[in-house]
Amino acid sequence: MNALLRRGPRGILGTASRAVHRNAPLGLRHSSVSVNVRILCLSLAVNPLDISLGFTQALLDRFRDPTSPFHLPPGTVGPDSPDPPAEDLSPADEGRAKLLELGYDPDSFWEQPIVWGDHDSFQHVNNVRYIRFFESGRIHWMRALGHELGGPEKAEAMIKGKGVSLILKSLSVDFKRPVVYPDTLLVAHKPHRGSASRVGSDVSARQAKTHFHVMGAIWSYAQRRIVTESDSVLVWYDYDRLTKCDPGEAAVAMIERRMNLGSGSGGQDSP
Repeated sequence: MNALLRRGPRGILGTASRAVHRNAPLGLRHSSVSVNVRILCLSLAVNPLDISLGFTQALLDRFRDPTSPFHLPPGTVGPDSPDPPAEDLSPADEGRAKLLELGYDPDSFWEQPIVWGDHDSFQHVNNVRYIRFFESGRIHWMRALGHELGGPEKAEAMIKGKGVSLILKSLSVDFKRPVVYPDTLLVAHKPHRGSASRVGSDVSARQAKTHFHVMGAIWSYAQRRIVTESDSVLVWYDYDRLTKCDPGEAAVAMIERRMNLGSGSGGQDSP
């Protein structure tokens, strides 16, 4: 039941909103109807999956009834809908919204078109390709970090191995769903604090200044869901001295701030 009542285009309340929207007068579209129908369906204990035109008319009558708590006087507009109709969201907008909700850094977003040559003999994108997709997204994100630390000059230095930059220590990939051509993928990254079991240890204390963990996700525009996830460890590295290093307070604060983006965590499980 909780799944049916969830917010969003596939939930019961979203179904009710769209049903009323399709049959409502122009003055009662989207913003007014969408919010009120959610409240009304719950208060009436009605399953909007079984909504008929008769029930839709009953809802509209409640909106017009001056004695109803859901009354909307002619010419007025209700509050904005918290869930825009699904048909108004492009696959790219839906992907960005979902990844932002999960706390991924918008500065890391990288669009990756799929080409026919990405396929292997099993008729889907070869698993090795995803390593390259995450790499492209990570390099794009590193440029953004460099811009924040020191403008265009630092951004270029970050990806050319000059001074203090980042180097990949490890990477794991979780393949959730196969991808096929044609498609475009949205690659995203977000730093995190790593396994809680190691927090407070001597190793964790030493590595806190030089290492941080990064979660990655790939959203498919065609499937409109996360199809691959990754977890990696990045190391601050002095390329002039060829050794890991403490990047300084500004860099640490920059990563810490990005660890606190959004309120979500984890990814999206496959069915």
